[in-house]
Amino acid sequence: MGTSFDLSNQTDDNVNIYECEVRLKFRIIENQLTIDEDDNSALLEALVDAYTYGDDEYLESLESQVNIHAIQALEASPEMRRQLIRLRNSRKLA
Repeated sequence: MGTSFDLSNQTDDNVNIYECEVRLKFRIIENQLTIDEDDNSALLEALVDAYTYGDDEYLESLESQVNIHAIQALEASPEMRRQLIRLRNSRKLA
């Protein structure tokens, strides 16, 4: 299990954009775990929910790895950059 944080690209502002990568490996006992190619998000949500409850007789954690690092605003989508500007401006007004 590992976690790495690289926050060296942070600016003086409290709000930044982070790129996050999560790798989870676990075994799970399920009655029926249907994989619907059209709805991977529902499957992912169900698996993450099961994982967050922790190890029990139905779930066994094998590996987890989290990598988080701040990125420059220009690396993000225009939508995220606009939201970042809104958040930073609202904090300055407060």
